[in-house]
Amino acid sequence: MNWKLVLEKSLICLLLLFFLFIGWVFARFIILLMVGQRFYLRFADAAACTLAVFIVLWVFAFVRAKVTNLLFVTCLIAGLSAVSVHEYNRYVRDSLATVNEQGVDLRVYQPFGSNTKAVSLDEPSTLMLAADMPRLDGATALYPLYAAFARAVYPEKEYDFRNSEVMCTTTADAYSNLLEGKADMIFAAAPSKQQLEAARSKGIELKLTPIGREAFVFFVNSRNTVQGLSKAQLQGIYTGDIRDWSEVGGSPGRIRAFQRPENSGSQSMLQRWMEDKPLMTPPKEDIAAGMGEIIDRTAVYRNYEQAIGYSFLFFATQMIQQGEIRLLEVDGIAPNRSTIQNGHYPLAAEFYAITTSSSNPNVAPLLQWILSPQGQSLVEKTDYTPL
Repeated sequence: MNWKLVLEKSLICLLLLFFLFIGWVFARFIILLMVGQRFYLRFADAAACTLAVFIVLWVFAFVRAKVTNLLFVTCLIAGLSAVSVHEYNRYVRDSLATVNEQGVDLRVYQPFGSNTKAVSLDEPSTLMLAADMPRLDGATALYPLYAAFARAVYPEKEYDFRNSEVMCTTTADAYSNLLEGKADMIFAAAPSKQQLEAARSKGIELKLTPIGREAFVFFVNSRNTVQGLSKAQLQGIYTGDIRDWSEVGGSPGRIRAFQRPENSGSQSMLQRWMEDKPLMTPPKEDIAAGMGEIIDRTAVYRNYEQAIGYSFLFFATQMIQQGEIRLLEVDGIAPNRSTIQNGHYPLAAEFYAITTSSSNPNVAPLLQWILSPQGQSLVEKTDYTPL
């Protein structure tokens, strides 16, 4: 045996393995920094181990070169196939999430759009604005309502919901626009602690005027056997104390409790409703960017079995007509207009027209009109609950 040759090959092998190790450490660092996916971490580990084996085979020629090369090509094809399948699945999943992030085409509610779904008064409005229209913004779920206000009071023209006097940028952005002077009046649920702190830091007082009531609802997939939960059970699910459906009378299975991003209207509502109980921190993949997304994820039974989510009644039943979810009773009371009106449903809450000290002269008249019988009739016709 040529020990000198063996030593040379061993040194070459160790050197190549050292460089492989450096490459593996660097690859894991980049994946954690830029990708953050467990699949690619596992893939990097498997690829490094596989390459280490082939380095030994190539250097010491334990197997004929042709066989080694054939095995290497086979492993390479298998690795590329695994990455392709993973990326395709991620593309499909992300495409669905992007399409359903809002879950509704707001163009169909634009105040003067053709065949608009924004409701109308049965008589001429007692308030008609010709100039200095207050700039409106708000929650996605409330856009059909304040679009109806604009339809009754504002001059007829196109109001693009993305950028006009009647826009809709979601709750979090609407509060930001109000504080930055880009909106004169917004329509949303009560502000979160962070939004109140942001207003105080700017020396701005938020004026909350209740204009209607709405139910905060929880829902599950229609195949879930659970029909209702108590307030304590729902709080237990969202603190993480209750983790399996069998603990609340359902079939065994891990509860997947979806949440919304911080400062969204429904997330702020959940946080208030939890009272002093700590809200669990969900995995990143269990945070639904849009209200439509949280409904669709719960509805897709095969991909999100045992899911639970939350929204507002009008959005979940009118703006998103998804037959694969079922609203849960809370403390034995079903959410509907009757139980909201009589105060029996425990998770009903007021929603607001929110203003600051705007210099627009028509903010106060518009607010007064919204509280008038005509404004409240549009609240009811839109299928919200008037005061």
